[in-house]
Order: sequence, then structure tokens, then C-alpha cells
Amino acid sequence: MSAQVSVTATARLHLGFLDMNGGVGRKFGSLGLSLDAPATRLTLSPAPQNSVTGPEQARAAQLLAKAEAALAPGDCHELTIEEAIPAHSGFGSGTQLALAIAAAMRRLHDLPHDAAADAALMSRGARSGLGAGLFVTGGLVVDGGRGPQTQTPPVIARAEFPEDWRVLLVCDPTAVGLHGTDEKEAFVALPPSSAAESGELCRLVLMQALPALAERDLGPFGAAVTRIQEIVGDYFAPRQGGRRFASAKVEAAIGGLTRAGATGGGQTSWGPTGFAFVESEAAARRLLTQIEPEARAAGLEISIRKGLNHGARIDAVYAQVA
Repeated sequence: MSAQVSVTATARLHLGFLDMNGGVGRKFGSLGLSLDAPATRLTLSPAPQNSVTGPEQARAAQLLAKAEAALAPGDCHELTIEEAIPAHSGFGSGTQLALAIAAAMRRLHDLPHDAAADAALMSRGARSGLGAGLFVTGGLVVDGGRGPQTQTPPVIARAEFPEDWRVLLVCDPTAVGLHGTDEKEAFVALPPSSAAESGELCRLVLMQALPALAERDLGPFGAAVTRIQEIVGDYFAPRQGGRRFASAKVEAAIGGLTRAGATGGGQTSWGPTGFAFVESEAAARRLLTQIEPEARAAGLEISIRKGLNHGARIDAVYAQVA
């Protein structure tokens, strides 16, 4: 048994759902990308009684109890959260925290790693399998949505994200993305999308975004993401004040970035974080210089990120036997 396990899991972008119609027997399906930051970093070790310290303490304590009940009944642990992905910002923070705790528990107790099962037992992945898939592999993945027998939506495609490309993130710290009960009610209240819209989304992913990524061609990749975001944004607009973005300020900044040469602009999940893609670090810094003064004056936070082509890091320290 390990003496201590550390896990680092990073944020992801949810680039859009593929099928909100469900007419072929499966619903949702998603396109998503791992980022190199922000990250959740935590350490788990055996202890005489449970203790949780660090950011997201209350949520982490609930997740720790759930993981213990399923994976290590009767045992107690010390959980330290060194860093946490910002909550309700569109980065998948809750899923990554849950999977990181469950993965640490499995490694600590010499159990086989199973992120898909952990997503189900930790009550994550109700609609998207991106969190579990990206936790394992990183890169850009497509999940196949939820069918009648689905436990966690399966990953059906995975691609490396080009090392040279960059992602510009724009966040409004005064806004919060839809979550919890409000998010559940939104999915219940929204009507099914049209079969034509779902067909276009799937075609954009299969016949434009993924081939462009394979050929390292940013133009058509970005164009596909832009169109996906338009369709999905219009579908969810009734639950976002009639807009494609949760934050009007983020929407304006992303528009400025795309007019200045970025591509594939949109909002991750329910936001409020927006994103856009550029071909290089130099291009990202050039655009950042152009837009940053106005964005900062509006209270926005802008950063440059890379795609991450590997999954979560799980490191164990083993006790020495005398």
C-alpha cells in the first residue's frame, strides 16, 4: 500500500454538444480539449480520522466520503488540496476534483485505475464523457453520448493537439456559469434540437474539425469550432439571457480576438470563460498585446494556454519496509 498519492488534473474546454435531438438512440456527445492549466493538485494519505484542507474543502470532503464508501470502506484519510481549478467557470472543475480523489484512493489502496467507473460512482458524467476521457488521455477527444445502457459516455475519438497552437482564454470573474440545480433544470426545460442541427454538428466534427486537426490546419479547425459554437450557443441562449455567452463582456472580447486574427472563438460549457485559437505563441502574444488594455479595463482576465496531450499525473510514494 502507498504511503501517499499525489494527483494533478488539469482543466478542459467543452467545445460543444453534438446531438441534443436523440433521435438515433443516443443523446449529447461532446467535443473537448485538455489544457495545461489551470489545475487541481491534491495529496491523499492514510490517517486515523478524515481531514480535508485547502480550496474547495467542503466539496472535496463530500467527494472523499463517497470515494471511501465505494473504494475503501472503513478507512480514513488525510486529503490536502494544494490547488483547485476555479469552480463554475466552464473548466470541468467538479469532475476533475472527483476523479482525482477517486484515482488517488485507487492508487493508495492498490486498486486498478478506472476513470469511467469512477465518474459514475462519483455522480459525474451525466451528459458528457469528456471529463473521464481527458483525465486518462488528454488531447482532444469526442465522446459518444449517452444511450439507454450507458454508464459513462465512451470516448470514440482522440487526437493530439498541435504543440505550436495556443488557446487564448478570457474570463469574467464577476460572472458564474450555470451549475447545480439550475443546470439540471435547463436541460429539462430546453426542447430537443432539430435532427438537421444535430446532423450538421456531427458532420462538422467528423468531416472538418478532426481531419483539420490531423493535418495541422488551423483555419478549417477553427471554422468548425466557430460554427459548432454558433449552433450550440443559439440552442442554449434561452438559458443565458438570450445570448450565446454567459458574459456580454467575454463575448465582446472574443469577438475582438477573432476580428484581430484568432479563430474558433466560443464559450466553454456554460462559461463564463471564453476561448479562441491561434497558430503560435508569437501570435497569441501579439493579440494579447492588442486586446489586453481594453479587456483589463473591463475587468476581464486573459491568459495564454497550451493543449495538454497527456492525462492526469498520479504519483505514489511508498512506505519503506524496515
